[in-house]
Amino acid sequence: MEYSVNDLARHAGGDTLVPGERLCTGIAWDSRLVAAGDVYVALPGARVDGHDFCAAALAAGAACLLVSKEPAADVCAAAQQAGAGIVRVPDTFRAITDLAAAWRGEIAGKVLAVTGSSGKTTTKNLIRAVLAAAGPTVATAGNQNNELGVPATLLRADRTTAFVVVEMGMRGLHQLDALCAFVKPDAALVTNVGESHIELLGSRDGIAHAKAEALAAVPAGGFAFVNASDDFAAALVEYGEIAAHGARLYAYDGSGADPATYPEALRPEVFASDISFDEAGRPRFVLHTPAGQAPCALALAGGHNVHNACAAAAVGSAWGVPLDAIVAALEGERPVAGRQNAVAGLRGSTVIDDCYNANPDSLRASLATFASMKVAGKRIAVLGDMGELGSFSEEAHTQAGAWAAQAGVDELVAVGAFAPLMAAAAMSAGIDAAHVRTVSSAREALAAVEPLVACGDCVLVKGSHSVGLEAVVKGLVPTHA
Repeated sequence: MEYSVNDLARHAGGDTLVPGERLCTGIAWDSRLVAAGDVYVALPGARVDGHDFCAAALAAGAACLLVSKEPAADVCAAAQQAGAGIVRVPDTFRAITDLAAAWRGEIAGKVLAVTGSSGKTTTKNLIRAVLAAAGPTVATAGNQNNELGVPATLLRADRTTAFVVVEMGMRGLHQLDALCAFVKPDAALVTNVGESHIELLGSRDGIAHAKAEALAAVPAGGFAFVNASDDFAAALVEYGEIAAHGARLYAYDGSGADPATYPEALRPEVFASDISFDEAGRPRFVLHTPAGQAPCALALAGGHNVHNACAAAAVGSAWGVPLDAIVAALEGERPVAGRQNAVAGLRGSTVIDDCYNANPDSLRASLATFASMKVAGKRIAVLGDMGELGSFSEEAHTQAGAWAAQAGVDELVAVGAFAPLMAAAAMSAGIDAAHVRTVSSAREALAAVEPLVACGDCVLVKGSHSVGLEAVVKGLVPTHA
């Protein structure tokens, strides 16, 4: 973003209270994260009002304050002294989107929307790495994929940015429509259609309709990337009306299946073959693209990451990134905290930190990865509740217990309101009752699992963010940040 204070006021529909002299080159709504040149957006909240931190934002180097309340005299004076501006708008939340919508017209590079029930953030990271090999690339920070994070991603781009990768989350119909209305993606990718947010959408078919909104936003000549092996792939193509919009379907597949087994319309152009795993569950495979094929070895564990890698390779191939650069980028990506990150634990154990979030699809994939790993000692799983499943909660948590048993878990600690269902299903599927524990909180889970851990053991920790299983990881990994 590169706005003068006057341009900022014009695009945000506001009034300039203090005419600043500095160029606005970024955006932040947390005063602790303000960098020099940022616009500080004062967001009102139920517990904290961002207007109370305007002085701190100016001290940190903010070039402009975006407010909806009359600023105090001392704040105005501080802004004038710093050469910073102050713009008042009716709604600071809305102003962020208005600024992003205006700035989108200044972005000459390609813009990609990434959504899906699971794997969005990892896929986005892999795509960012692949595209960065071909030009300056901006991607959604962390998992900031909501109504604030999406416009902020656009505003982080400048006129030299070649690619913008925008991760988009959603919880209901028409939310992706609203995001795409100002993002205006040149291409869109759907990782899969699972059961995340099924509470509000009622069925996987409802989820497919919602996810297809991103594909429907792709203009003529743009790319619509779809995972051919997903059982809702054909539905996504239909619901997204890809052909009707003149977009080009670009299918990919990381399952290892023969492309000839797919219908011609969904035959993958990028796919994996000869998939194998090392002792840590990290996949090795041959990557096939229209430009040729090459061996690829990921540092990310799990077969599901072959799909994510093929998704990134498909985007890179479609936009002209050379095959060798694609492979180098995929192999260079490393796991992040909370997402199947293997760390050294107590007494010579290994802890798989996968506690950022959970839904049935990601839990099943995580357990499958756990099962593929070579473990000298016990396999211990600490599994927490999965949220936003509504009437499907009982069935999903019952399945979770069965999946744990199928994965060869030796010790299970089930955490949360649905822990008894997970535990009962695990015992029915073969785990001895003496090796199954149910607790209600992360604190109790740590107390239950810590005495079990010995040298050579591997502990998988996974659950929805609301369960707070980060405390378990921290307790099992004394040096955990």
